[in-house]
Order: sequence, then structure tokens, then C-alpha cells
Amino acid sequence: MNVLQVSAEIFPLLKTGGLADIAGALPAALQTVGCQVRVVLPGFPAILDDLGDSWVMAELTAPWGERLQLRQGRLRTLALDAYVIDLPHLYARPGSPYEDAWRQPYADNHRRFALLSWVAAQLAHGLDTHWQPQVVHSHDWHAGLTSAYMAFMSHSSLRVATVFTIHNLAYQGVFSPACFYELGLPHEAFGVNGVEFYGQLSFMKAGLYYSDYITTVSPTYAREIQTPQQGCGFDGLLRTRSGSLSGILNAVDDAVWNPAIDHHLSNRYNVSDMIGKSNCKAALQEELGLTIQADAPLFGVVSRLTDQKGLHLVMGAIDAILSRGGQLVVLGTGDAYLESLFKARAAQHPQTVSVRIGYDEAYAHRIFSATDVTLVPSQFEPCGLTQMYGLKYGSLPLVHSVGGLADTVVDCSLENMAEGRANGFVFDDFNQQALERAVARAFALYARKPEWKRVRACGMRQDLGWQSAARQYAALYRHLCA
Repeated sequence: MNVLQVSAEIFPLLKTGGLADIAGALPAALQTVGCQVRVVLPGFPAILDDLGDSWVMAELTAPWGERLQLRQGRLRTLALDAYVIDLPHLYARPGSPYEDAWRQPYADNHRRFALLSWVAAQLAHGLDTHWQPQVVHSHDWHAGLTSAYMAFMSHSSLRVATVFTIHNLAYQGVFSPACFYELGLPHEAFGVNGVEFYGQLSFMKAGLYYSDYITTVSPTYAREIQTPQQGCGFDGLLRTRSGSLSGILNAVDDAVWNPAIDHHLSNRYNVSDMIGKSNCKAALQEELGLTIQADAPLFGVVSRLTDQKGLHLVMGAIDAILSRGGQLVVLGTGDAYLESLFKARAAQHPQTVSVRIGYDEAYAHRIFSATDVTLVPSQFEPCGLTQMYGLKYGSLPLVHSVGGLADTVVDCSLENMAEGRANGFVFDDFNQQALERAVARAFALYARKPEWKRVRACGMRQDLGWQSAARQYAALYRHLCA
């Protein structure tokens, strides 16, 4: 089964969020279940620099007239065959893949990511005469136009199935309708039954409408997005496509997120020998200037600092955490007002609160290894990987009961603990009072060390690997190709 994966980023070469983790781990997992996977990526410098043994497979003209080279080679770090779009004018820029240094989206993002989809469609229809995909699997809005381009290409004997995965429906790739006319799609594509969305051009809508099958990154999120509350304006379309929509829970790459082998940690550990975790906690407290106190519950946040992630609730709950003797460490970047509020609290309480603005992969690993509780109080969460990292590292997740958080975290209620299923703390109502009640439960359990250790061990033993997801994707591919 030949599968072409289309994504804007891929870990560890380029990462802004969980999408990259999935794009980096899924190909290797699929290889173990009989799929041959190649990826097509934009030519961001970090990706081109990793492309070994590359050669110009094709020279093409984009729909708006720019010439580009499509390079083929092998990503050294991932040992993965790849096609990379070589067009420095579009991709060799400072800032993030999507925004400039002032956090403003690039004005030509519609071209930059339409080109990714357009090239993927060319590959689907025989551009590489030596390798033909049977399935094209596109990820999130950046690759949303892939199935639209494929739908309007001249028909041939090729029948290539299309799968589109929603990582976060709230990010939709919406552009002015004037941008549509640069992209090489026929006029009939700009309509209600097409890429038009309330008068605008939506890359996400293209993926939802034209793909053969839609997946989300958790079963609960697949149900939630068919409701007005979480459908982001697409709930009607998604209900009509409910027969071709399902959720496949994301997973964690055990080669990257594993405290027993993690090279980012000064002290490694596993569920049978947790001394290393205690040492990691003390080391991080010392590094950050926090009071070195083994019996002070250490709460961690590794997240975008936005209201959607529930970080305003965490801000409101800091006093409740500190008054009970806890400590808090925060790593993230996001809304300016939240960044400034968190920094101010750290300045007020330097021995109990630490805040670092930005993202540091190695530091994130150290936070999970050191903390006792991982806070993920998101308003909505398609899947969430942070709570899974917490489970792997023995940092009990405290989560809002939505999306993938509801699919992976079981509350420490008496009945769940009696059944041996509890692995964290869950609250239902999205408000500060509900969060603080969950925080109180965390302190209560932490005071009961034998019970805390049993719950922690349950979480660490949970199977969060890629094999189950890979088997589900492979079965879906086979079904579509049949």
C-alpha cells in the first residue's frame, strides 16, 4: 500500500505544535503494518537541509506562474523518502512557518500552502513515474486543497483515495475570495458545494468537502465537531459526511517520549524505579530557583498561552495552588496579555512560580519529568498530546473533559480507583471553580502517597503507542482502495 503524506511541518525538523509530532511519527508506524510511506513537504530551510541524496525530480510552473523545482531525496533524521518543494522565495523566511517576526500571517500564505496541495495532486496523478501512491493523506488546513485539486484534474485510469485529517477545526485557512483566482481551480469550485465559506475561501472546507474520508485525532472530537458548539461553522457539513468521518486517537512516539531512555533528562527512570523522577524534580527546582521541596506538589504547564487552552483559568487558580503549598512551572507562548500576567506572577512569587515564554523541546521534557501534575484545562481539545506526555512521565494530567482529553484521562473518583482505571483528574464545567475543585482533589490524593503511586503507575503503564492507530489507518486505506 503506497501512501503519500502531505503536511506543512514534521518533527523533529520543523515543529510549531502537535501536528508535527504526528506527521513525524505516523509514517514509521505505518511502515510496520505494510504501508510504504513517502511525504511531500514545503521547502522550509530546516527540511531542505535534512534532505540527503536529493535531485530535481521535476521543474514545474505554479498555477500563478512561478517556476519551482520539486526535489526528491531522503530525510536523514527520519530515514524517510520525501518530495520537497524548492522555492526559496516562498519558504526561506524568518519567523515561524506561518507568521513573520511580528506574529502576523504572511500575506501570501494562500500561495505557500496551495502550492503544497497542488504538488501533492501532481504526484497523485503520476508525476513520479517510478512510484504511484494509492492513498493521499493530507493533514490540516495547510494541505486542505489537495483533494480539491485532485477532484478537478483530468480523469485517468488512476483511482487514488484521499484522506483528510483534522487536527484542529478552529484553524481553517480562510482567505479573501480574490485569492481563489490565483490558485488554478475552476470557477465551479468556489461555491457552497466547494471551497467557499461565508463568502471567503477556506482551505479547511476544501478538505472536508472533497476528500473521500475525514478523520479527526480522537473519537470524542469526531462527535463534538458535528455539534454547533464545536463545529466552528462546519457542523452541518460534517453531519452530512458523518458516514465518512471517524476519530483515530493520536499516540506518542515511544522513542522520543520515554523517561527510561530520554537523553534530555539528567536522571532517567521507569515505572518500576521512580527515584530518577524525584531527582528530576529537585534538579528542576534548583535550576529555576524554586524552593527545593520534595513534598510540594509541582504543577506544570506546557502549552500555547491562550484562552482556548484554558490558561486564563490557570491564572485565576494560581493562588489556590500556592495557598495549599504547591508550585507552578509554565512554558509557552501566546496571547500577550496572558504572557505578561504569568510573568508578573512569577516576579511576585519567584520561589514558587517559574514562567518561561517561548518553546524549548528539551526543557519541555524536563518539565514533564519533574512535575507531579500536568495542567491541560482546554476549552476544546481535538486530541492533546500534553496529557499523554504527562502520563508517560508520571505527571498526572488534570484536564477538562473534552475531545482527546476525555478519551485518555480517567478521573480519580473512588469507583475508578477501586477498579484500577484512574490516571488523573477530570472536571466537566469550563470555569475556574471547577478547575480549583480538581486541584483540591489532586492535593488530597498527593497526601495519600500509596494511592498516588498506584494511580501514577496506572498512567505510566497505559498503552499510548502508535501501533493501534497505525492499524486503524491501514484498515481505512484498504477499505477506501477496495
